[in-house]
Amino acid sequence: MSDAAVGPAINEEQAALARPFVKCLLRLIRAEDFDGSWQGRADAELLADFIITKEQRRAIPVIGDPDPDVLWRLDMFYTAVGLAIEERSGLMTSPMMEMKPMRASSACFSRSGGWSFCRDVHRFGFETFRKLAEAGTKLVDDATAAIAYPEVARA
Repeated sequence: MSDAAVGPAINEEQAALARPFVKCLLRLIRAEDFDGSWQGRADAELLADFIITKEQRRAIPVIGDPDPDVLWRLDMFYTAVGLAIEERSGLMTSPMMEMKPMRASSACFSRSGGWSFCRDVHRFGFETFRKLAEAGTKLVDDATAAIAYPEVARA
């Protein structure tokens, strides 16, 4: 592969890592590092588990139970969404997430912004850092736009 083909992809990923939502997610992840084992690691390395390529996703069964690492990443992602909403709006937010088995083929969780049904939560991840940044930013933008009466929320 030529350097010209690699350059734009690297620049796009670096730009995604610099977006405000991703910075918020990284601050949250680094705050969870109680023993210093992640100190000195690059941002991309800390977020690597959030990236699941199409090939990796195909290798994971369609139906399954999420392991603790997946649940941790899911919690970190939506907590970062809540923190980014709080930073932008000045209003205190708290994501609510509850995992419940519904049937053999699905699980249900609640998040800020409404209910979401997801049978493949154990496959949670994004194809690229750019898609991670876009998904988080969209959730923050949508939630911030939905705040119709901020003065009522402050009361």
